[in-house]
Amino acid sequence: MITATDIATNKIKQQLSKRGKGLGIKVGVKTTGCSGLAYVLEYIDTESPTDLKFECNGCNIYVDPKSCPYIQGMTIDYVRNGLNEGFEFKNPNERDRCGCGTSFRI
Repeated sequence: MITATDIATNKIKQQLSKRGKGLGIKVGVKTTGCSGLAYVLEYIDTESPTDLKFECNGCNIYVDPKSCPYIQGMTIDYVRNGLNEGFEFKNPNERDRCGCGTSFRI
C-alpha cells in the first residue's frame, strides 16, 4: 500500500488541474545513481491494466508491479525547506541514501 499526506494529495490535484488533464500520478523506481535506485514520479493520463492503483484522499496513485516491492508501505509528502520544495518519499524499505540524496538502497 502506498499513501500520501493531505499536503501531497492537494499538490497533486492542483498540478493535475493546472495541466488540464490527468488521472493521478505514477510512482516507481529506476536503477541509477551511486546507491542503485531512484524514485520516478510522473503524471498519468491513461491507466495501464498492469499498474496497481491506490486511492488516497481522492487522488489516484499508480505503481508498476516491478516497483511495488521496493516502495511497499511508502508515504509521499510535499515539503518546503527554505527556497526548495517538492515531493518527499518516506520509504520504510530504504536502508540508506547516497550523499547527494538522489538515490537509495534497499
